[in-house]
Amino acid sequence: MSYVSDLRVVLRGRNFRRLFATRLVSQFSDGIFQLAVGGYAFFSPERQASAADIAAGLAVLLLPYSVLGPFVGVFIDRWSRRQILVIAPIVRGTLLVLAACLIAAGASDVVFYAAALGVLAVNRFFLSALSAALPHVVPSDQLMMANAVTPTSGTVVTFVGAGAGVVLRIISGSDDKGVAVLLVCSGLVFGLSALIARTMERSLLGPAYDPDRPQAREAVRHVLAGLVDGARHIAHRRSAAAALGGIATHRLMFGISTAAVVMLYRYHFTTDADEALKGIALVLGAVGAGSFAAVVVTPWATERIRIEVWIPMMLVTCGVLEFALCATFREWAFFGAGLVIGVAGQSVKICVDTVVQRDVEDAYLGRAFSVYDMLFNGMTVLGAVLAAALLPPDGKSYLALAVIAVGYLLGAVAYRLTLPSAVRRPPVPATD
Repeated sequence: MSYVSDLRVVLRGRNFRRLFATRLVSQFSDGIFQLAVGGYAFFSPERQASAADIAAGLAVLLLPYSVLGPFVGVFIDRWSRRQILVIAPIVRGTLLVLAACLIAAGASDVVFYAAALGVLAVNRFFLSALSAALPHVVPSDQLMMANAVTPTSGTVVTFVGAGAGVVLRIISGSDDKGVAVLLVCSGLVFGLSALIARTMERSLLGPAYDPDRPQAREAVRHVLAGLVDGARHIAHRRSAAAALGGIATHRLMFGISTAAVVMLYRYHFTTDADEALKGIALVLGAVGAGSFAAVVVTPWATERIRIEVWIPMMLVTCGVLEFALCATFREWAFFGAGLVIGVAGQSVKICVDTVVQRDVEDAYLGRAFSVYDMLFNGMTVLGAVLAAALLPPDGKSYLALAVIAVGYLLGAVAYRLTLPSAVRRPPVPATD
């Protein structure tokens, strides 16, 4: 398996092991935190969550990454990244403990979501610093391997953290005091990542001093103009534009699916909030397992099938199999659909990452990925908003499933039509 062998190679570096451990501990904490937010917003016995509430919860979890993303790089390239990795966990832990105290004291939902937004804003800086620090701890010839294994490992550990959150919730209770316990545990675990980061030298992770680098205030002013330039550049690279359209389709349908699954488990399959959360955890586990499998399947498949064929195949697979399985409205079917979405959806993302890196000029790559990031999270939230209009109170809707299926199929067609004609046609075999 290439993942295991690649991980074994990059783990030989001592500084990589430290940075990797910092990531794993922090993302384990993320899993607990996300479970706490989801449990508070969607699975609290004191609250009756609607599809609109789910959309609001997803907005809180995802939009800070989109809004702050383009601006974070300005500061990541000016502040000591090692210090960010040390200070951010302390700030985040303090916010989590403060939020826990307020929740336990009966503070309003607005206070909880404000604290959650603050935590996620700090986390955005932390994760960006981790990514920017990676080239400083691995040799250049191992950078691609390190880029392949670290996000996958982080995703898996986040799911493990969410599972630990489920166990903690069972022990501490599903009321607001139980949520407070989860927040404190997440803050304490995240604080451990600061201790690991402190073992690295302050100057190790950069950034390198550059006297010609513009001042931060000037750089911030140019961010929006840079995003426009990046979007314009992508529009003239039709392969990259088609790829981003493909991932936008997946995330839009994924947002609808997420809201539908939460509503079904909360109000259709059971009326017990704790049982509903356990069911959701199993579905998320299936998505995580599928995402991990995609790391193995996608390189193998794209060696035999062109990326330009594989992306629409995966979109069609999502549309057809999700409808076929979920239209039964059986719990086992949603577990199966989670596996399908995990494999196919992560396959699309891996291919899109590759296409953007391949077809966008290096000078525009950072701006292109900022557009990508905003699109990725924004479309998920938009999907949840659409679900609020489509879903009945118990979440059981054939119309929503039909919209998801047709959306995936139309996305696959749009992807193929957007590609340059030379790319759409299969290569002609060479003749003697």
